[in-house]
Amino acid sequence: MKTLEEIKKEIAEIFRTKWERRASDSVPEPEDVTLGNDAVEIEGVVLYADLADSTGLVLGHKDWFVAEVYKAYLRSACDIIANNGGIITAFDGDRVMAVFIGTNKNTAAAKTALQINYCVRQVLNPAIKARYTTTTYQIEQAVGIDRSNLFVAKTGIRGSNDLVWVGRSANYAAKLCSLREGNFSSFMTEDVFENLHESAKFSGTNRQAMWEKVMWSDRGIAVYRSSWWWQPS
Repeated sequence: MKTLEEIKKEIAEIFRTKWERRASDSVPEPEDVTLGNDAVEIEGVVLYADLADSTGLVLGHKDWFVAEVYKAYLRSACDIIANNGGIITAFDGDRVMAVFIGTNKNTAAAKTALQINYCVRQVLNPAIKARYTTTTYQIEQAVGIDRSNLFVAKTGIRGSNDLVWVGRSANYAAKLCSLREGNFSSFMTEDVFENLHESAKFSGTNRQAMWEKVMWSDRGIAVYRSSWWWQPS
């Protein structure tokens, strides 16, 4: 057990110690970063997949049903993320965070969002209805995507720690999920959209736009949203 004086000393050490930072072209693992003022810097696209209204789900349904929904949603989202080259970096209750790097990172993240939407609409909700014929519950969710430089450090204590992802993309990707409205469930910043391959912007030979530009009033910036889905291969 640490005394208050020991805790004060550790805090002072954090603010006094110079940061050791190094650039990387890969997503760091927890063992790649120490608990000191040690950080890895990467350029990445962050994606958050977030189950909507989990409070209503928990309060309105049996615990085992809630657990099944969580498991089914997060497992399918994780599979789709991995299939598109994303690295899963964190779970937070009913949502998962992933990072995409490399030359195709923007398009890969966009495809992931649309494929998660397909899985929810065409696979998960029909599976729930087939198993529980009397329920009216349907999964609603949102995926947020942004890109930026990331400063990756480790927080916590020995035996109980995790990486923290500092950067605009980690913050914006999570907050974009709150913009879910109607059938719109995929959201990205303009920085991501401008770096998409044409195949992730338009559908078919008639080049229908899959993303709609809107204003994010809380931040005063333009973002793109989509109600489209993309069938996983």
